[in-house]
Amino acid sequence: QVQLVESGGGTVQAGGSLKLSCTPSGTGKIAGACGMGWYRQAPGKERELVTDIDRDGTTRYADSVKGRFSISQDNAKNTLFLQMNSLKIEDTAVYYCAARVKLRDRMGSYCPSDANFWGQGTQVTVSP
Repeated sequence: QVQLVESGGGTVQAGGSLKLSCTPSGTGKIAGACGMGWYRQAPGKERELVTDIDRDGTTRYADSVKGRFSISQDNAKNTLFLQMNSLKIEDTAVYYCAARVKLRDRMGSYCPSDANFWGQGTQVTVSP
């Protein structure tokens, strides 16, 4: 069973930067995933997509982070990254790494449309 492990969270002042990392435990390879992504959940709010990247490299970002956040993956290091710049107080949340891993049914293997593997989350707090 693949588990995703996030690191890099912490407390930073508004305007600062943080870089989150996500690595699968065991023998999981991010290069083999259909897609990888970062989600976040702020207190009292629903979890939301921050950014994701498909196997072909296509990325998408929430409007609230465009131009400030950047997703990347290093297949050689088997690590997914989230570079967060110009952080705002409203970016405070628990950030989760997620993966869309192929499933198999009697028809064969397929990529799910939603993430089916999640990390435990890492807290990001942006202070005034």
